[in-house]
Amino acid sequence: MKKSLIAAASLIALAGCAENFSARVSRFQALPPATGQSFVIQATDQRLQGGLEFGQYARLVTTELVRQGYQPAADPARADLVVKLAYSVDNGREKIVSSPGFGYGGFGYGGFGQFGGFYGRRFVYGFNDPFLYGGFGGFGGGYTDVRSYTVFNSALELQIERTDNGQRVFEGTARAQSRDDNLTYLVPNLIEAMFTGFPGNSGQTLNITIAPDKKNKG
Repeated sequence: MKKSLIAAASLIALAGCAENFSARVSRFQALPPATGQSFVIQATDQRLQGGLEFGQYARLVTTELVRQGYQPAADPARADLVVKLAYSVDNGREKIVSSPGFGYGGFGYGGFGQFGGFYGRRFVYGFNDPFLYGGFGGFGGGYTDVRSYTVFNSALELQIERTDNGQRVFEGTARAQSRDDNLTYLVPNLIEAMFTGFPGNSGQTLNITIAPDKKNKG
């Protein structure tokens, strides 16, 4: 039994070293093949246009589009495409969960610092995480640990339109849940999720996991 407890604790510690980021991405697209079409990026909320923070995220989108075969417009007035970008995070909502303990003097979900997605991690594993959707029920029996935490919902929306006729050729939304509302972390990960497998199959929704950078691993 002692060896089993040590092994379980080791697995928990390893889970805490890395932070996977999970997002749910939906895309609708009628994009022609990329042949170097020029683009300009605009904020959907014009109050953000020209801001330093928006500029940082727009540069990330620019990098991704260049990888796909597009190019920034030398003259925004002559761009072939207009890329509209929006992002947000809500005020959060309280989540209360109850999870079983193992009855070994506090070991388990409470003793070693939250089993599974919580141990040493800012973000849980995403939309299928048991702590975000009701816990583990009656597993294991024994003592019950009741706790509460705040869940934040974030979203990034990307739209691409042709400038010659105004036709929209791409609509994408990436959503995530987290225990942090830090946009400087959330938005870059949402952008990476949006461009994973870009432009994707029209009408398809995918759960995409972004692995942490090596420098952030435990």
